[in-house]
Amino acid sequence: MTKPLRLVFMGTPDIAAVCLKELLTGEFDIAGVYTQPDRPKNRGMKLFPSPVKALAVEHGLPVFQPESFRDPEAVETLRALAPDVAAVVAYGRILPQSVLDIPKFGCVNIHASLLPEYRGPAPYQWAVLDGKTETGVTAMYLTREMDAGDIIDAVRTPIFPEETAGQLLDRLAVLGAGLLKKTLLAMASGPVPATPQDPSRATYAPMLDKSMSPIDFAQPAQWVCDQIRGLHPWPVATAVIGGTLFKIHAARPVAEDPGAAPGTVLGLTKTGLKIACGQGAVEILRLQAQGGKAMAAPDYFRGHPLSKP
Repeated sequence: MTKPLRLVFMGTPDIAAVCLKELLTGEFDIAGVYTQPDRPKNRGMKLFPSPVKALAVEHGLPVFQPESFRDPEAVETLRALAPDVAAVVAYGRILPQSVLDIPKFGCVNIHASLLPEYRGPAPYQWAVLDGKTETGVTAMYLTREMDAGDIIDAVRTPIFPEETAGQLLDRLAVLGAGLLKKTLLAMASGPVPATPQDPSRATYAPMLDKSMSPIDFAQPAQWVCDQIRGLHPWPVATAVIGGTLFKIHAARPVAEDPGAAPGTVLGLTKTGLKIACGQGAVEILRLQAQGGKAMAAPDYFRGHPLSKP
C-alpha cells in the first residue's frame, strides 16, 4: 500500500478553506496548516481567525501563524514537519527560497486564472473587468517569481454574462479544490510533470482599490456592466444619481441608442433604472444608498421619486 502523501497546507481566505476541506478525506497526512495571523475586524476590533484556521481547528489540525518566514525559527519549524509537498492557496505570504526548498516534491500552488494570463493578486476580478468569457484555475509549482512556475494542469470554465467576481470565485474555489486533490494524489509517488510558462503571454492582475469604484458612464454600456460585475463584492462600483451616492450591485446593458448625454437618467422601468452611456445604456437593477440596504432599483425609487432632467 502506498504511503499517504505528507503535506503542509498554506492558505488564508475562503477559497483556501474550500481547498483544505477537499483534502480532509483521510487520503493525505496533513502535518500542519499555515495561515495568516488573526486579524482585528468590525467596530470592536476583536481578533478573528482566518477561514482556514477555523476549519483546521475544527478538525484538530496543527495550526502555524508566523508573521514572516524571515524568522529562522519559522523556517526550522516547517523543516521539522518534513513535508513531501506544500499545498499553497491564497496564503498571502511570499515564500522565500529557504521555504520553497523544504518540501521533498516542491510547493504546489492553485491560482485562479489560466496562467500565464492574470498573474498577481486579483486574477478572477480582472478577468471579469476585462469582459473575458472564459477563465479557470491552474496548478503550478511555486518559484520565487510571482505566479511564474511551471504549469502542472489547468481547468477551464466559462464566465457567465451576468456573473459577478464573487460568484465566479465561488465556482473557481470548487474547481481549484478538485484540481488540487487530483494533483496531490498524482504526487503520491513523486513530482508530476509540468510545462514552463510562456513569459511573452504573461499579463498582470493588480490589486483592486476603491479608486476604481466610480462609474464612468462615458464608457460603453458593456464596459460599465463589466466594471460593476468585476468590483463586486469589493470594492463595489459607485455612482451619483440625482445627487445621491449609491453602491451599484447589479446592472445589465440595454441595446438601444439613448440619444442623450452619458450619465443621463432615461427613466424607471419595472426592473430597473436606465442610464445613458457613451454607447448604449445600462439598466441599474440593484443599488444601495449610503446608510441603507441593497435593494431593487424600482423599489428604492418608488419611495424616493427621481425627476427626469
